[in-house]
Amino acid sequence: MALDPNSRRQFLAFLAGSPLLAAAGLDHDWLARLAGNGRSDALLHAADQVATAGTHPVLAAQPPLIARAADALDVFDFEPVARQNIPVAHWGYLMTGTDDDATIAANRAGFDRWVLTPRRLIDVSKVDTHLSIFGSRYASPIVVNPLGSQKGFHKDGEVATAKAAKARDHLMVLSTVATTSIEDTIAARGGPVWFQLYHQSDWSITKQMVKRVARAGAPAIAFTVDLLGGSNRVTMVREARRDTRDCIKCHLGGPPLPGVSGRVDDRDNRRKPNLVGYEKLPPQLEKGTPTWEFVDRLKQSTGMKVLLKGIVTEEDAALAIEHGVDGLFVSNHGGRAENSRRATIVSLPEVVKGTAGKIPVICDGGFRRGTDVFKALALGATAAGIGRPYIWGLGAFGQEGVEAVLAIMHKEFELTMKQSGVTALSQIAMRHIAPA
Repeated sequence: MALDPNSRRQFLAFLAGSPLLAAAGLDHDWLARLAGNGRSDALLHAADQVATAGTHPVLAAQPPLIARAADALDVFDFEPVARQNIPVAHWGYLMTGTDDDATIAANRAGFDRWVLTPRRLIDVSKVDTHLSIFGSRYASPIVVNPLGSQKGFHKDGEVATAKAAKARDHLMVLSTVATTSIEDTIAARGGPVWFQLYHQSDWSITKQMVKRVARAGAPAIAFTVDLLGGSNRVTMVREARRDTRDCIKCHLGGPPLPGVSGRVDDRDNRRKPNLVGYEKLPPQLEKGTPTWEFVDRLKQSTGMKVLLKGIVTEEDAALAIEHGVDGLFVSNHGGRAENSRRATIVSLPEVVKGTAGKIPVICDGGFRRGTDVFKALALGATAAGIGRPYIWGLGAFGQEGVEAVLAIMHKEFELTMKQSGVTALSQIAMRHIAPA
């Protein structure tokens, strides 16, 4: 039975003086103010939950950091270890959204709009989770998405990630601003990886980059279209200000601000091997930011599959079909592009509708659980991409951490398939989920 308001305030007053707060990480002053000045019913309801739960998690001591990758129970176990290991400015770059980071939260909350509808008495002793895309086959529909500057999170960077993708047999996509070359990444993966493209202001450089990637053996290129106007990465800038190291030791041009300007900052490319080594040709400067004309030009310049990364509406998906695009990523750059506060999982159905099922659609943004991946496939996605979770694994334990993240999410996904009574990706459909 809930306590009356006076009892709740008495409880909060007691809690404010309790030594349990030290273990719980709560602030004495905040609770004292809450107890004394009469807050809203919503806050008093929170006090009800604390008062009546007995072992409410807010009062429980935080579990100790895991000491090895094998100790992790879910991908979130890697986050505090990685945060401890990664320099604060680099952590800010990884975790930033745009403005107040609200779209990061929206991406996660979007999955709560859907619930699973488990099925029973179906033989699920054998489950096939293999993804087939563009003639290649992978063990899982979980894609290792492009994320730049990985040597800023662990000394082995993208090489460790590629080796983990090889060990677990996942599709990997390399960033233009990776700290490892496309050639070295493919060697570490032991097979092809896709390449994520940031266009350059000089088309002659972009064209050379595309040819280099194809020559290295990449079968597909994903042109990112959600950062063409730049973004307002408040968290990244704020965290960089807390870093006491001298950035010039690594970045000759001073502290970098990736993603802010709408173009790659090329003042110092020593750590970005995919941006260097090109012949100096007569410049072909872009006029303004890319439009569909750029997509046509890109398609005409290569025999690789061309995907667009950052499509979130039915209209743009339909236009992509008109322009011969080979695939799409439904993405808002992990909440660090626009601050739409619209989850990619919410955008997914209309993008799939816009493609009329003609091309593969990969969804990314906020994926942390195998159930998230299942919901995306039920809504029509071909696969789901992850970013921050595998970097938590990388920052925590290197290649071993990345492998563990992939294994955990894949296991969760496979269990969800079994509980839903499906034995192959092609069987996952809208009937396996329902609006919450």
